[in-house]
Amino acid sequence: MKQIKIGTCIPGNQAEAMLPHMIKAGFETIAITFHMSLEGMDLAELAKKVNDIIGDSGVEVTTLGLYCNPLQYEEHKKNLEYCIEMAPKFGASIVSTFAGALEGKKVEESIPVFGKVFRDLTKQAEDKNIKIAIENCPMGGTWDRTTCNIGFNPKAWEMMFNEVPSDNLGLEWEPTHQMVQLIDPIPQLKEWVKKIVHIHGKDATVDMDAVRRRGIYGAEEFVYHRTPGFGDNNWRDIISILHMGGYEGDICIEGYHDPIYGGDWEMTSQVHALNYLKWCRGGDFIPNPWEK
Repeated sequence: MKQIKIGTCIPGNQAEAMLPHMIKAGFETIAITFHMSLEGMDLAELAKKVNDIIGDSGVEVTTLGLYCNPLQYEEHKKNLEYCIEMAPKFGASIVSTFAGALEGKKVEESIPVFGKVFRDLTKQAEDKNIKIAIENCPMGGTWDRTTCNIGFNPKAWEMMFNEVPSDNLGLEWEPTHQMVQLIDPIPQLKEWVKKIVHIHGKDATVDMDAVRRRGIYGAEEFVYHRTPGFGDNNWRDIISILHMGGYEGDICIEGYHDPIYGGDWEMTSQVHALNYLKWCRGGDFIPNPWEK
């Protein structure tokens, strides 16, 4: 069994400033992320700077993320192609993104376009030995009125993976995004673990009293995104299920969301999550002293 490493997500435009501190704090892996745009970034140049900072620390960049809508915007698809091309320069074997959507349309209406776009992207990924990971975030959308990502619900995953059946296309799974739909993440993880290629370390707290009082349509907050260790999930269970399913990737903490331990407390929150997740995996590996 290979130990699951614990890392963190760093915005691409802050990589140079943040990366030295994350290495010093003890994070084992890094995901470099962008939202909707690469902001004119030269990824080859960024990769060189990132690799210079990492040096001989042993930290790995496992994932290059661009969360965008390649079904709606040709520029987004081209940027994803660029990310797939550049990911190996970081040492990354995963490109994470959204499944995209025809904005404002039902999930089913996007599936044919998803097939066309992601068959091309997946073929490129296969040629580069890269896996594409679809994050399961609704981005404020619903089944009948999507925003930029149809890949937020297991019913959609079935349709997506039937349309593009490839071992190089899978999920970037996070329990939070299921909890906001009142889906229990644990039985879902057991069912879908074989299609998971990356994990976001983020949790949630669901306030069922708020659900009973005002429902789930926005009159009252009923769910809060939390850093692992502060949310509802027992990550010992999550990590055990991942191991039983053969997962050998990493868990990258996605910070910057916790309503309590954010702002000035962000680094405190992330280091707490790092230590908590290391504890949940059983600590550091210790070889059996009676075996040679």
